[in-house]
Amino acid sequence: MKPVYVINGFLDSGKTDFFRYTINQPYFRTKGLTLLIVCEEGEDEYDEKLLKSTNTVKVVIEDEADFTPAKLMSFENKYNPERVLIEYNGMWDFRNFHLPKPWKLEQQITVVDASTFTMYFTNMKSQLAEHLRNSDLILFNRCDGIEDLATYKRNVKAINQKADIIFEDMNGEVDVTLDEDLPFDLNADPIELNSYGYGMFYLDALDHVDRYKGKNVRFKGMVLKPKEFDDNYFVPGRMAMTCCAQDMQFLGLMCEYDKATELKEKQWVTVTAAVEKRFVKEYNGEGPVLRAISVEPTTEPENAVIDFSNPQ
Repeated sequence: MKPVYVINGFLDSGKTDFFRYTINQPYFRTKGLTLLIVCEEGEDEYDEKLLKSTNTVKVVIEDEADFTPAKLMSFENKYNPERVLIEYNGMWDFRNFHLPKPWKLEQQITVVDASTFTMYFTNMKSQLAEHLRNSDLILFNRCDGIEDLATYKRNVKAINQKADIIFEDMNGEVDVTLDEDLPFDLNADPIELNSYGYGMFYLDALDHVDRYKGKNVRFKGMVLKPKEFDDNYFVPGRMAMTCCAQDMQFLGLMCEYDKATELKEKQWVTVTAAVEKRFVKEYNGEGPVLRAISVEPTTEPENAVIDFSNPQ
């Protein structure tokens, strides 16, 4: 299978700069030919000397209708590349992105111009979400002078919880911490989580479980009981709207509870639990697990669905 590396983002977000830098690095060199498929050409272009020195052939697809597995296979047959780089057009619908069978998507990267992120997130949220949803790496560049990068990170994590997120300014990578921006008191015992607070806790705990290890939390959640779980586990959580009403997902954490068999699917409960750090195969490593202190039946909250665009 031929490895394919895809970079997407809106025009002039820095996609070309990223690929130009990457293919010129010694660690990215390869003996075989690299096929570079460019689907939009902005102000920056690829220098012919760079392409020649890195054994890279550039082809251009100008129309979205031409980006088909058959068209891509014609490049495969003509060039027989060792790997493929695709600079995808940010205005094309990524749901129509399909590769030919001999090609395998190795990594998807989204590049975001931090200086225009708020504009796109406000006015083109659905399209931006398609860029971000399945990316392995999300790179925010041009972060100079932007103070509220923590909000950017929360917005992106609400859409894609698994992606690595990097912020860069002209001096390099920027460290973004969320402690001071969390909508609850980390020093409270237990930490009281309202609807929005639970959503922020969930997203932050996946990345920074050590921040919560040994602390107690309390929240209202809906019960899910996955069949593959042992009898003494269930999953309390909330439905969340990350982009639009059609884009909903359940945010829940494993919870150990010795009376879990007495709970009913989709029952609402108030959970008070200790946060522990354990190995979980679903995390492919260590992550947050709740150990119930008390689980009490309750009524469905007024704001049952977390709306990340409307903190409450």
